[in-house]
Parts: sequence; structure tokens; C-alpha cells
Amino acid sequence: MSDTKTRPAPKAAVTLTPGAEQRVAELMARAPEGAIGVKLSTPRRGCSGLAYSVDYVTEEQAFDEKIETPGGVFYIDSASVLYLIGSVMDWREDDFEAGFVFENPNATGSCGCGESFTV
Repeated sequence: MSDTKTRPAPKAAVTLTPGAEQRVAELMARAPEGAIGVKLSTPRRGCSGLAYSVDYVTEEQAFDEKIETPGGVFYIDSASVLYLIGSVMDWREDDFEAGFVFENPNATGSCGCGESFTV
């Protein structure tokens, strides 16, 4: 019997729905040259303080969270992880708008237009 203990793999900070994974695949299919994935960050913006931003990334950063999806690599900015733990990211599209939608249990409020949130 071994003295080492095994632990389950750590759970990703953000869960991507199948719709979000499909959108990542679509983004990577038309990514600019040099892009290695897409990255979620929470820059300070909007009337509530923080916003969600998804952009192409060309270089892997040491402390960013890395999530392998069927369509490409999805990164989470290391400075944003604490604001996003337990969140679910989805892609929603209808006749009037299309975009990533976040269910974030850490958000304590959001602005009226839905662009930014507070924690």
C-alpha cells in the first residue's frame, strides 16, 4: 500500500456550457494568425466596476487558468479567477443580440445595462 494520496483534478473556476464551447471553436476557426486561444478577463469598466471581456490571446501567461475545450484552449486571466469561481459561461444568440452570458455567484450587483458587475 502506498503512502501517497491521490486527489481529484481541480475543478475549473468557470464552467463552459456546450454553447460556449461551440462559440470558442468558432472563434478559433477564424482566429488571427498567432492566436493560441481565447481569454476571459474582468477589466475595470462600466458603472458597476468590472466587466467581462473575451479576447484572443497569443501568449500563455504562467498563472492563467487553462481549460482545454474540444474547439480550442480557453484561458482565464489569473487576476480575474477570484471574481469568477463557480461561474457558468454560456453563448446566447437570438434575433436581436448575440453574446456570452455569465451566471456568476460572486456578483453582488450589476449595472442596469448589464455591461458591468460588482463583487
